[in-house]
Amino acid sequence: MTGEILRLAAFAEDGRGGNPAGVWLGARLPSSDEMQRIAAEVGYSETAFSQRVEDDVWVTRYYSPRDEVSFCGHATIATGVALGGRHGPGTYRLETGVGPVAVEVSVSSDGATQATLTSVEPTTRSVADDLLDRMLGTFGWTREVLDPAIPTGLAYAGAWHLVLPLANRTVLAAMDYDFERLRDLMAAHELTTIQVVHRQDDAVFHARNPFPVGGVVEDPATGAAAAAFGAHLRAQHLITPPASITIRQGEDMGRPSIIRVHVPAAGGIRVTGVAVAIEP
Repeated sequence: MTGEILRLAAFAEDGRGGNPAGVWLGARLPSSDEMQRIAAEVGYSETAFSQRVEDDVWVTRYYSPRDEVSFCGHATIATGVALGGRHGPGTYRLETGVGPVAVEVSVSSDGATQATLTSVEPTTRSVADDLLDRMLGTFGWTREVLDPAIPTGLAYAGAWHLVLPLANRTVLAAMDYDFERLRDLMAAHELTTIQVVHRQDDAVFHARNPFPVGGVVEDPATGAAAAAFGAHLRAQHLITPPASITIRQGEDMGRPSIIRVHVPAAGGIRVTGVAVAIEP
């Protein structure tokens, strides 16, 4: 096995904050056991492993410190920026476990490298009342904390997420939960994160993302959940596509992150962010 490990913070705001991701690039993917070992050693919420199969096509897998993950948005953005740094701006196709994901890499006028992923075809569905109440209970919440103007639901854009819209920003800032109870409940229903959100206005949302199934208390920026949330807003007719929103995440844990989401009238959701190298 030959390859290199890079460490980048995706969705960093003004070069700070963001969500750390490991990026492994090489000519041949390691074994599943070796990828799991490397991801645990790196210790970030996810590490992406990419093997080049054609000029701009890379087979890509994602691992948390605990297990393989179907898809990870922030590690995809980090991978795109890493590929752009080595092979130049352009569009790269990542062949992931959930299907092909296009990643467009460009350099802004201030010299920052950013990437835009287009998710696989998203889908949404309602959440059963019993499951919703059990999920809320792990946070010590009842339905009274929910925003009545935004329905709850389950959304998928490469991984499944439960959308919990809160009416009060203060409740979001004070979020706490029972790690083991939520982990077991999410695992039983094949959920990757909980997308807990508060709407500031029509175009700006604040979010927090518990990720206990990956062995991580909270993600400071979650691109897959952002894409799923964009699909949820479209399905619930809460936006008029094409539309763009900004998600501010990580502020309540000291790692401010900016995720830009573009929701077309149909098809995959586009998620944009920068990624910066993490100094050793």
